[in-house]
Amino acid sequence: MRKALGAILVAGPLLAGCVSFNSEVPYSAMPREPGRSVVQDSGQKPLQCVPFARDHSGVKIFGDAYTWWDKAADKYPRSAMPESGSVMVLAGYAGPDRGHVAVVQKIVSTREIRVDHANWLDDGSIYLNDPVVDVSQDNDWSTVRVFNIQNGAWGGNIYPVQGFILPNQPRTDLVARADISETGQ
Repeated sequence: MRKALGAILVAGPLLAGCVSFNSEVPYSAMPREPGRSVVQDSGQKPLQCVPFARDHSGVKIFGDAYTWWDKAADKYPRSAMPESGSVMVLAGYAGPDRGHVAVVQKIVSTREIRVDHANWLDDGSIYLNDPVVDVSQDNDWSTVRVFNIQNGAWGGNIYPVQGFILPNQPRTDLVARADISETGQ
């Protein structure tokens, strides 16, 4: 028994080097930078995520947040990885016909970003520099947790990410080709 225990004690640290995990940003850790909430009391109805994302990014898509990913297919490049200025599209949050869009402001690390978004907590507030962490098993940004600025802790839900819509280069080449085809030029 002592020999087996001794072997485990000797081999344990050696085998630990074989274990691979990304502990760069565990979701239980506090974010490196705080975010903030900005409440706009304009006397009008609360601001929703879609008009906020449209107005604060180069992505000019209309319609419910859950439709943005498909609508972007012929107009904007899409990516599985976040880029500063891209729009993160969450799908199936609070049901199949509910989504959320947020503008990526900053890449903090390979597992952590900051987003600006509106109405995240159904309160019409604008949240700036809100931490988001990749909690996907394959480190591929397919699932995330969002920091709850109001209570100062990571949210309890994990959200599926459809991807990131890149605003930099709208795909006008497809539109231009369609215009040429119709005019015969």
